[in-house]
Amino acid sequence: MRRAKHVWLFTALLLVLAACGSSDTSGDGPANTVSVSEAPADQGFDSGGAGEDGFARDADSPLPGTAPTAQVTPPPGRDIIFTAQMTVAVNDVARATDEATRIIDDLGGFVFGQNTTGLPEPRSVLVFKVQPRDFQRALDALGAVGELRDQQISADDVTERVVDLESRITTAEASVTRLRELIAEAGDVEILAALESQLLERETQLELLRGQLRTLEDAVSLATITMVIVENLSRPSLQVAATSYFGHEDQGQSCPGDPGITVDEGEPITVCVEIVNTGDTPLTDFTVTDTVLELQTADWIVVFGDVQGTLERGQSLILAAEISPERRFRTQTRVASSPVNEEGTVLEARAVSQVASLQVVAVDPGGLPGFDDGLSSGTELLQIIWGTVVLSAGFLVGLAPLLLVVGVVIWWLRRRRIQEQLAAEAAVPPLPEADAADDEPTDT
Repeated sequence: MRRAKHVWLFTALLLVLAACGSSDTSGDGPANTVSVSEAPADQGFDSGGAGEDGFARDADSPLPGTAPTAQVTPPPGRDIIFTAQMTVAVNDVARATDEATRIIDDLGGFVFGQNTTGLPEPRSVLVFKVQPRDFQRALDALGAVGELRDQQISADDVTERVVDLESRITTAEASVTRLRELIAEAGDVEILAALESQLLERETQLELLRGQLRTLEDAVSLATITMVIVENLSRPSLQVAATSYFGHEDQGQSCPGDPGITVDEGEPITVCVEIVNTGDTPLTDFTVTDTVLELQTADWIVVFGDVQGTLERGQSLILAAEISPERRFRTQTRVASSPVNEEGTVLEARAVSQVASLQVVAVDPGGLPGFDDGLSSGTELLQIIWGTVVLSAGFLVGLAPLLLVVGVVIWWLRRRRIQEQLAAEAAVPPLPEADAADDEPTDT
């Protein structure tokens, strides 16, 4: 009987594991995105009262705002996650931050996160949570706080994921209940340990599924709006271009000229500098200097605009300088300016500057050489000869230690060779006298 009971428990355990394993094979379905269509600024949600989908708007307590936004039209009976990101430019970031927070408070929402920075570039990033039924009104009101520069809206359909999670949770709860019943009936220690291990695993999976479902439900129940507030006059910049043309006749009226120029030495040319305000902030207090041409701000001819005035966004300023180049060079014209706000107050720590360069090639015009040319050529030749002599002397001085060592080695080798020859001659014995006599000739 005891063995039969164990077999029955193992069989039941296998059936439960098989059922639970099959229920876990279903993955999270992909979230579908609800289409978001652009609508004119004067269109909004139906103001005739709440519809069946819960997204219709009433006309009570109108909020300020006429900024154009996208019209969100979710289908009824679906679980939708609404999110939006927007950037708004204002004159006062701190005041706009307070106004945006008040708008969300009036709608019953709340600030979920905030990150604000001050000078030199004031900026505030706000994360709001609102009811889905107030999503459109919140976008309209927040967009009217300042200049709406960009906006992205998304609506993700997570209905299938919610249904799948609910189904898996139901299956997991049934599995946990069945395992608890088996544990209550188990009498064998080994079977009891196996069942408890499986129960712990199933309970962990169940809590994980419940957490995922709660996360989706929270995202569906509250729409998220991320609002970036930047200062309207916060990106000062300028563009500088340098050109030139031949002659001094028109006081720079032919500016701009060519980006590069080749002239005879001493021929007059006019250098042009065009300054364009490419930022979103008016510029004033210009300084224009060139270290190569040795020019200061007062040395330039004002062709168009006012160096002492204010250069509005998109406007340009043209200056000119008359020179007669004697050599080849590249200009280095530096332009610096200070941005100002709409009241004309200089924005501290926002100064901008730009450098432009222009290559001018001055060449010898040619012709018969004169006395000065001969003198210059002779001087250059003398310099070359003198340089060659100095270079050779320096080379020999540098090699002096090596030459000395080579000379000593050669002297020692020659001396040793002579000594060896003398020693060889001394080692040869003299001829005997008898032999010497035999060698003498005899008279016959």
